[in-house]
Amino acid sequence: MSLQTKLDAFKADFEAGKPPYNVPASVIEVMHRATAELVASGAAENTLKAGDQAPSFILNDPEGNPVSSADLLSKGPLVISFYRGVWCPYCNMELQALEAALPSFREVGASLIAISPQTAVNSRKSVRQNHLDFPILSDPHNDVAAAFGLRFVLPDYLVDLYTNLKNDLPSFNGDDSWTLPMPGRFVIGQDGVILYAEVNPDYTRRPEPEDMLPALRKATQTSAN
Repeated sequence: MSLQTKLDAFKADFEAGKPPYNVPASVIEVMHRATAELVASGAAENTLKAGDQAPSFILNDPEGNPVSSADLLSKGPLVISFYRGVWCPYCNMELQALEAALPSFREVGASLIAISPQTAVNSRKSVRQNHLDFPILSDPHNDVAAAFGLRFVLPDYLVDLYTNLKNDLPSFNGDDSWTLPMPGRFVIGQDGVILYAEVNPDYTRRPEPEDMLPALRKATQTSAN
C-alpha cells in the first residue's frame, strides 16, 4: 500500500470522528480553513526548488551530537524530510515509509535525515515509536526550515484550537513562536545542488519515498563521472 493511500485512509477515519481521536466536525472545519489559507497564500511557491543551492547547516541529533550537512554530503547524496513533529500522525506515517525505503537509499550511497522543530526528548520519542534507523535533527525556531522557505506562522485561530486540544507546540518545540514547517522532501547532490524538491502546504499530502530514487541515481552517476 502506498504512503498516500495510508494517509488518505487515516484522514477519512479522523475526519469521520472515529476513535481514538473522536474529533468533532467543528475542529475539522478549522483545520480545513487553515490548510486552505496556507495553500492560497502561495507560500509553497517561495520554497527552494530543484536546481537551487541548498543551505548548509549543523543541527543536533537526539543525543545532542552536532550533525553537519557538509559532512553528510562528503559521503554521498542526502535525503532530507522536514516534518512537523511527533504529535502529527501524518508525519509519523511518513517517517515509517521512509524507514521502509531506507535500504534503497543506502544502496545508492545516500544518507537520510529528518528535521523537525521539536526538542531532543520528542525526537527520541519519534525514533523509538517509529523504529527508525536514521537520525531526527532538532531545528530550533525552524531556522533551517526557514532557509529552505518552509517556515510559516500559525494563524491565531489555529493557535487557539491547538491550545484547546492540548497540542502545546511551545512545549513540544521549546519555542513559543508558534511556527511550523510545511512538510518538505529534498534530495541534495554532493555539490550542494537540490536535485529533487517536493513541498505541500497540505500536510495530509506526502510524496512517495520511491519518487526520489531517480534523483538519487542521477546524483550517484554524476559523482561517479
